[in-house]
Amino acid sequence: MGWHIIFRQRPMSIVSVSHRTLFGITPPKPSFPFGLQNKTQQYAEQRLLGYTAVEMYEVVVDVQKYREFVPWCIRSDIVKPTFPHSFKAHMEIGFQLVKEQYNAQVTHQKPTVVKSVCTDGRLFNHLITEWKFLPGIEKEPRSCILDFHVSFEFRSMLHAKLAHMFFDEVVRQMVSAFLKRAEKLYGPASMPSKRLR
Repeated sequence: MGWHIIFRQRPMSIVSVSHRTLFGITPPKPSFPFGLQNKTQQYAEQRLLGYTAVEMYEVVVDVQKYREFVPWCIRSDIVKPTFPHSFKAHMEIGFQLVKEQYNAQVTHQKPTVVKSVCTDGRLFNHLITEWKFLPGIEKEPRSCILDFHVSFEFRSMLHAKLAHMFFDEVVRQMVSAFLKRAEKLYGPASMPSKRLR
């Protein structure tokens, strides 16, 4: 008498995987293959604002107050000496157990531009943020056009891949924080903010 071995196929079950969030933001569904050839991330937007160029310039150039309203900014100190159109800032950013410090060289020209360049740090190969404030519309004197650009590159490929998933939303939240700061300092905007590109 022979032995007959019967293999029964176990029913498949669908497992729900919950995704962890970074900075409280749920990541988009990843695309496959999950490859990232270039670690550099860039974001740019142009927006019509209901604040003057001077008002927005004053909000952005006041780096020492960033800790009060910029998301994930723990520390923001001005390093003396300062110069008429430039200064060095010491920054610390963090979320939960992750913290990183770096220095930035800030150059500015009232009321048109504020530019920050990371000069050292273990987290970034480079980090450049530039705010430009252009004339608004003629019929509304209290207006300006914000031309915003940020570019950075993490040293770690893992950090770069995470940033690739979350970057746009993180930057949008930061821009929104500056607009809320302007509202706190100068009152309601003269018009709703409008994305131009």
